[in-house]
Amino acid sequence: MTPARPAVGYRGTDRSYGDLYDRVTRLAHGLTGLDVGRGDRIAYLGPNHPSLVETFFAAGLLGAVFVPLNARLAAPELRFLLDDSGARVVVLGAGQDGGGLPGRHLSQDAVEELIAGAPADPVDEPVSQDDICLIMYTSGTTGRPKGAMLTHGNLIWNAVNLLVDVPLAHDEVTLVSAPLYHIAALAQLLVPTVLKGGRALLEPSFEVDRTFDLVESERVTMMFGVPTMFAALARSPRWAEADLSSLRHLLCGGAPVPEPLIRTYRERGLPFLQGYGMTETSPGALFLGAGHPDAGLGSAGVPCFFSDVRLVAPDGSPAAPGEPGEVYVQGPNVMPGYWRRPKETAKVLSADGWFRSGDIGVADEDGYVRIRDRISDMYISGGENVYPAEIESVLLAHPAVAECAVIGVPDEKWGETGKALVVLRPGASAEPGDLLAHLDGRLARFKIPRYLELVPELPRNGAGKLLRASLRKLHGQRQAR
Repeated sequence: MTPARPAVGYRGTDRSYGDLYDRVTRLAHGLTGLDVGRGDRIAYLGPNHPSLVETFFAAGLLGAVFVPLNARLAAPELRFLLDDSGARVVVLGAGQDGGGLPGRHLSQDAVEELIAGAPADPVDEPVSQDDICLIMYTSGTTGRPKGAMLTHGNLIWNAVNLLVDVPLAHDEVTLVSAPLYHIAALAQLLVPTVLKGGRALLEPSFEVDRTFDLVESERVTMMFGVPTMFAALARSPRWAEADLSSLRHLLCGGAPVPEPLIRTYRERGLPFLQGYGMTETSPGALFLGAGHPDAGLGSAGVPCFFSDVRLVAPDGSPAAPGEPGEVYVQGPNVMPGYWRRPKETAKVLSADGWFRSGDIGVADEDGYVRIRDRISDMYISGGENVYPAEIESVLLAHPAVAECAVIGVPDEKWGETGKALVVLRPGASAEPGDLLAHLDGRLARFKIPRYLELVPELPRNGAGKLLRASLRKLHGQRQAR
């Protein structure tokens, strides 16, 4: 439709939609010559790069299955994913070493040779909405990663859900600095941008100063980030004076978003939109669009248009307003299951397609859902359920706190009590007792952690998500305040 328009930008170079189509078509033919076809898995290892985008679409044209690999994983972790997926080919991004990894490897030079030597004829391979488009491995915060099978239909309907909530235009300039080997950047940024004919500006990683530079010079209109990314921008000395006038849509997700962070962006007049989802739902399930009243501020929003969400109490009954319940999701964006994991699939996916998220949410009378926490992250203190995200949101309102996390630790009297791990802002100082006193009067007494420790950093995965399992291993014992 728009072959001359820029499709993908990377480090000062743009490829038009016509160029992208030509390269993707030729790459698909080249992969066919390597005996790669329908149903075969094609893995990609590397950070954000045009080659990743081309491999993704080439796999789709062939009816093959794209398997994006987290470039930050160690060799044994990558071997597990490649063995589990049975990838026939591994495309290596620039600077990636495939030594010790199974399967046939294609370097960037080999990819260019395939493209140069292949025909440009259209690829005539029927692909339906029910065909598997990609296997996206979960972050593996608990146990071995599982491969969520996402169909072409899952990605299409997720994009439609997003376009209902976010009025993307043909002239969008989307900054893609979140990793495309995670579902949010791929399905919430890249696919909708390409669907509208916008320009996807790829960055290999997120950097605060680089983000400000690109927003100003490239007139970026949309970006996605987890809360820690947006918090890092707001803490920068450049925040107050940066030219952010081009921004239309700021999408935030991946963790509960503290209200103080939302207000910081809204005070700048920026459209800060948050949502909730997971790999298994492609990922959108709940969304808080720009037109909602302030009553919904801080919530994950309401169900996306073509998705159903319900909250289920522990006894299986519908959770009443104000009552915690597990989030269930159903719709055309929900995966058909985990790759080669029928037992794991049966645990989370009912016969009629309801996906059990493992997350606890609470809805108000108007239907706005607030995500409390993972069921596995909740701890019970003196018979009361305590949700770390609620405590963390209050701690983050303290001017000295940059990041924080709360875990449950053993307690002789209460069974479990809270322990807060806090990273201070650069140049700030605060005593643990002062930070705990900040919570007094803002939270019920049973929610206030008994212990607080100042730490230099918090462990996170490549998507910026907190690794609570690592925190529990490192800090899961009691200590004096």
